Parts: sequence; C-alpha cells; structure tokens
Amino acid sequence: MGLGLLKGERIEVPCTVEVENTFDSLHAHLRLDGGITIHPGDEVTVDGAPIEVPYGECATFRRNASIQRAGAIERLWTRLTGDFEFMELCEFSFSEGAAR
Repeated sequence: MGLGLLKGERIEVPCTVEVENTFDSLHAHLRLDGGITIHPGDEVTVDGAPIEVPYGECATFRRNASIQRAGAIERLWTRLTGDFEFMELCEFSFSEGAAR
C-alpha cells in the first residue's frame, strides 16, 4: 500500500492569527492565505514561538502554517467516524511543547 493513501502532500502557507484575551472572549482565529481549504483529516500547525496575549488585549500575528494533507484512507476514515460522532476528543495546543 502506498504512503499516498495514508498521507498527502505537505504545504507551507502564510497565515494570520488573531487572538483575543478579554473578559468577553478568549479565542484564536486562523486565516490561511491564498484561499487554501482544509478538508477532513488534514492537520494544520502554526510555526513560530508560542503566542501570548496579556489579559484584556487583542493581537494579530503573521506566521507560516504547515498543512499536512490527509491521504485517501485517512480522509475516508475521518468522514465516516465524524458522521457517526465517534470523535469525542479534539486536541488544541497553544504551546511549543505539544506532541505531534
């Protein structure tokens, strides 16, 4: 079985990260440049040092993102398990110590 069925291509793309850390909201939004679309099973990693925004502030950062495309089997598995709500755990990390 070819590796392409499990993992697809790896893409590097510039992005914008917007972070808000206020009483009303704590969130981070990522916008990829170039109209890149993320599909089921794809993995996105934002490169660079960890982002820290002090309480009460909003900030915007320019970074590069690495997108690891899912292969055919991984994409199919993600669609099947997602449709039946088998995905109960999502991992979000905002530190450089996260496992890949």
